[in-house]
Amino acid sequence: MGTTQLESVPEPKYWHLRTVLSEALDSEFTVGEILPNERDLAARFGVARATLRQALEQLELEGRLQRRRGVGTTVAPPRVGVSVGSEQHAWPGAPDDVWQPVDCTQAVPPASVAAALDSGRDEPVHTVRRSRVTHGQPVAAELLYIPESSVPDLSAIDAPCGAARARAVLRELQRMELEGQESAVELGSARADDAKELDRLPGAPVLVVTTRYIAEGRTAALSVATYRADTCRLTFGDSGRVEIRQDPERQAS
Repeated sequence: MGTTQLESVPEPKYWHLRTVLSEALDSEFTVGEILPNERDLAARFGVARATLRQALEQLELEGRLQRRRGVGTTVAPPRVGVSVGSEQHAWPGAPDDVWQPVDCTQAVPPASVAAALDSGRDEPVHTVRRSRVTHGQPVAAELLYIPESSVPDLSAIDAPCGAARARAVLRELQRMELEGQESAVELGSARADDAKELDRLPGAPVLVVTTRYIAEGRTAALSVATYRADTCRLTFGDSGRVEIRQDPERQAS
């Protein structure tokens, strides 16, 4: 490896280094290859190690690099294409659903969720927690809010708690006729519970997909799905309108 000096540029030096490193990853390294140590990289590009670390951290946030304890920094594989929605409208829990139910609780939701469901501020709803795994890697976590009015015949005796109750809630939800669904995407930061489930650090960038399921002229269920932004590339089918905007604040959690 030769020595590459960075040109004087108006942008932050670490950001320019990040661009140069990204080009080097494309041309000189293969997926899974271990990068040289920080001392050698800093010498190659003629920068301080603190600047190098900033650039490496940025590339890790973008999913270009992976830091593995006991191994070092390796080149990450390309983002996984994750399909969101399908050509046919379907309730969560349909036979071809890729989500796995984890748990189900009944509690008063956040105010923003209550407003979206048009339910009373103190009215408890069923909260189904689900996870999504692709190629053995956790890529998303979901909270699915379902008001009691959408599952009026649910029996607590048949499925008192856990994943079994989550499946029972989803089965009961499918008795309604789905009229449509609307999705929106926003950029956010992983909160502690999401970060733990997704094997990321709190504050890591995530993509939040909020979906309203409409039946009987109202929002019958609300899904808030958090995807890893470093490994996921979301693709959308004919599942309704998709609004894409940047907003660090999650509207519902």
